[in-house]
Amino acid sequence: MLSKRKSEVFIMKVLIISAAFPPMKAGEVDHALHLCRRLTGQGLEVQVLTTVNNLASIDVQASIYPVMRDWSWSDLPALARVIKRCSPDAVLLFYSSWIYKYHPMITFAPTLCKMLRPGVTFVTQFAIPDGAQPQNASLLAKVVRKGAVWLAGKSKVDYYFGTLLRDSDRIIVFSEHHGAWLESRSSGLTAKTLLIPPPPLMNMCAENGGASRKSGRARLGAGDDDFIIAFFGYAYRNKGLETLVQAFSMLNGDLARRRLVFIGGRSDSREGSSYAAEIVALCRELRVDGQVTWTGEYSWDSDEGSLYLRAADLCVLPFDDGVMLNRSSFAAAAAHGLPIVTTQGSNLESQFEDGKNVILCPPKDPARLAAAIQSIVNNPELRTRLRQGALQLAENWFSWDKAMKRTIDALHNSGHSDRSAEAPVAGR
Repeated sequence: MLSKRKSEVFIMKVLIISAAFPPMKAGEVDHALHLCRRLTGQGLEVQVLTTVNNLASIDVQASIYPVMRDWSWSDLPALARVIKRCSPDAVLLFYSSWIYKYHPMITFAPTLCKMLRPGVTFVTQFAIPDGAQPQNASLLAKVVRKGAVWLAGKSKVDYYFGTLLRDSDRIIVFSEHHGAWLESRSSGLTAKTLLIPPPPLMNMCAENGGASRKSGRARLGAGDDDFIIAFFGYAYRNKGLETLVQAFSMLNGDLARRRLVFIGGRSDSREGSSYAAEIVALCRELRVDGQVTWTGEYSWDSDEGSLYLRAADLCVLPFDDGVMLNRSSFAAAAAHGLPIVTTQGSNLESQFEDGKNVILCPPKDPARLAAAIQSIVNNPELRTRLRQGALQLAENWFSWDKAMKRTIDALHNSGHSDRSAEAPVAGR
């Protein structure tokens, strides 16, 4: 983005810090990659600091520095060198504690950046508001952390989040509840917190008058009369896949004309791989494996995932802890105008309206989930209403254009922007 500084035109230089980047496989990777590509597409000069071996074999039109070994204190000098070398106008830290191995070092990044680069804008984007785990660090790491606290100044240094909350100029959260929880740890944080839910983390294909749907169904080997129920996303525990398979086995009518399609890859983690294997075994046990398809992974720059979503008649996302705005898989399904069945947890945001833009049911309840699915299968009018509601929800909350505008405003440390769907988070 071109901006004025002392009457001269300059291109903003942004350093993105993300331990997650291709070829690693996780939702955080997809988000960091799309964020990088779209910021460069807006004319910003983007540089990325990431983990050793996370060097994408793709052209992202950004300078990649895959130099961080384990994001521990021993990597602090490398972090400082990259900051000085890049001389960014703004830094965007993509934070999810697990991708930094729960180590506290990166939680002091905004303080370090401002020491090395006075005047830099530092933005922390929280994928999930879970902090580091200093209590699990080695004795030496704990001693170094105490030194970091002393150097940073003890006031408002959070045990789990270091100086992320105190010294970040802007905080981006994906969910209202995430923002409220962070506010409970640092009073006054709301004033600099922005709610920007993740848009679809995929390349979307156009409908093309139904041609994309026809192509996707052909790839799946589905007939015109088959009713395709889709799950979209990585296979992790807490996604409720076992609940979905059990509910699918309970559906009434001609099961042979029902198809259950798992769209997306299986994560790199051992937990993700073992969980997917358990779901495959459960499909065999319930004798529905003949109606179940796993699409597997697809290239980041293809529209294959979008083709499969176009082919579906319904998307089911039975999260164990309920749907929230931070679910990028929900954003993808909504953007494709699919009727969506998902679960209501203890914290339901007001944007989700049962019967209007979604059908809600309790988590971990196969019978209730089966009944919800059946209600949509049997009711074309309900499907139409849910499609329209999902598309409106996507327009209001999951638009890349709106997300990029707000993100770039944050990088400029702009405190004024339209108070629309992605407005600052209100204290709750």
